[in-house]
Amino acid sequence: MQVIGHRGAAALAPENTWEGFDLALSLGVDAIETDIRVTGDGELVLMHDRRLERTTNGNGAIDQTAWSVVQQLDAGSWFDPQYRHAKVPRLDETLKRYGKCTHWVLEIKQSGLETQVLEQVIALGLLDQVTFTAFEFGTVQAIKTQAPTARVGWLTANIDPATLAQVVAAGFEQICLPAASLSAALVADLHAMGLEVRAWKVTDEAAMQNALNAQADGMTIDFPHLLLAALGRSKAEIERLR
Repeated sequence: MQVIGHRGAAALAPENTWEGFDLALSLGVDAIETDIRVTGDGELVLMHDRRLERTTNGNGAIDQTAWSVVQQLDAGSWFDPQYRHAKVPRLDETLKRYGKCTHWVLEIKQSGLETQVLEQVIALGLLDQVTFTAFEFGTVQAIKTQAPTARVGWLTANIDPATLAQVVAAGFEQICLPAASLSAALVADLHAMGLEVRAWKVTDEAAMQNALNAQADGMTIDFPHLLLAALGRSKAEIERLR
C-alpha cells in the first residue's frame, strides 16, 4: 500500500504548502500529492482551488492574479495562526527543494498546462519521480503521448467497461477511483487488466479501511498518520498525533 499525503497532510497542516509537505515526509509517507494551477502571468503554482479565498488571504481567481501578488499571500493562517508564514509554492521551486527525496503525484487542475508541467519535470531530471494525474482524460493522454515512459493515472468515478477499455488502450499505468467504490473483486479485475488502483476521496477512516480491504495499491489521504498506523508503520511523530 503506497501512502500518499494528500496535498501534503491536509488534515494536519495547510494544504499544498512546504510546511504540509515537510510534515508528511516526517510521518514517513511514500509520496506526496499536490495540485497545479497557473497564475495570470504564466507561473505554475501549487493550489487546489481556482480562487484564492479559501486557502489564502487573497481574493480573486489565481489565473487572473500575477505571481508577484500570489507570492506575497499568507497561505497558512486560515488553517492555524502558527502557519502564518506559509506561502503558495511554485512547482519548479518545490521540485528543486525536494529533489528525489520522495515520489510526487502531480494533479493538473487546468487543461492546457500539461506540456509546461512535463517540461519542468523533465528539465529537473525527475520524470521517474512523478505520477501525473488529472480528471480530464485528454490531459493525461497528452502527457503519455509526449513522454511514453511517464507514469500517468486518470482520476474518474466511472468503472464501466468502455471507460476501462479506454484507460487500457491509452497505456495508462493507473486508474484512480473513489475509495467507497472499491471492492476486492474490482481491484483484482483491474490488476488483471494491467492497471494499478489508487483510491481517492478518502473522507474518513471507514473509507480508508474499505480501500485497505479492497487491496488498493495506494491512496491519497488527508490523515496519513492514521493510515501509516493502520499499516503498522508508526513512528514517534505518528503516535504523538493520534
